[in-house]
Amino acid sequence: MLKIAIYGKGGIGKSTVTANLSAAFARLGKKVIQIGCDPKADSTINLLGGEAVKPVIEILREGKTAGRIEDISATGFGGVLCIETGGPTPGLGCAGRGIIATFNLLDELELFEKIKPDVVMYDVLGDVVCGGFAAPIREGYARKVLIVTSGEKMALYAANNICQAVKNFEDRSYATVGGIVLNHRNVENELSRVEMFAKDHGLEIVAQIPRSDDITRCEDAGKTCVEGAPQSEAAQEFMRLAERLIGEGDE
Repeated sequence: MLKIAIYGKGGIGKSTVTANLSAAFARLGKKVIQIGCDPKADSTINLLGGEAVKPVIEILREGKTAGRIEDISATGFGGVLCIETGGPTPGLGCAGRGIIATFNLLDELELFEKIKPDVVMYDVLGDVVCGGFAAPIREGYARKVLIVTSGEKMALYAANNICQAVKNFEDRSYATVGGIVLNHRNVENELSRVEMFAKDHGLEIVAQIPRSDDITRCEDAGKTCVEGAPQSEAAQEFMRLAERLIGEGDE
């Protein structure tokens, strides 16, 4: 089973990358679960035709019983099972704790034992890598981390924090950083900046996602570009990355 966590600064495009990778894995015949670990709870919306799945935290906050996997999930493009952790009421509570509560529920429901996925994708906010947001790598849920960044200063700053967070767990055989996904913003000297960052951290740029109107048009229609524009340059890059990750296995 491939277990991959996508981290990156808020607004850098990690949800776009995660959803398109999930769609690419599905196109390759894999059974996929995507778990959005961001309080915005919008990670899976473009796998679901623009319709958001109700976040787990909201269900728990309402005191409802979630005794079945179907109670907290929805099935999207290519059969991808979509789950969102959600977050607390704005200004109240800790989003990181919400992620931990969701993961505990997924364990109780025996999600992975029952679904038996080939790929599990975690979409995780990377601005603050606190205990809750580090749960996918700290608790052993994910085995590989991909960091989404552009050449912008704050995106690279967040990427550095994520590298440090993963490094703190390296002696416990938890997740390792599998590479950098460069999501182009077309800033000055972008490629060279990200190449230098990758070299400094001993990492490889495993994919370069072009700044593309195809992505925007597809997301406006509630789709990934892998679904809505499969022949586009961006979609083909996501397919190449998915094939590469399958080839590497769950190292």
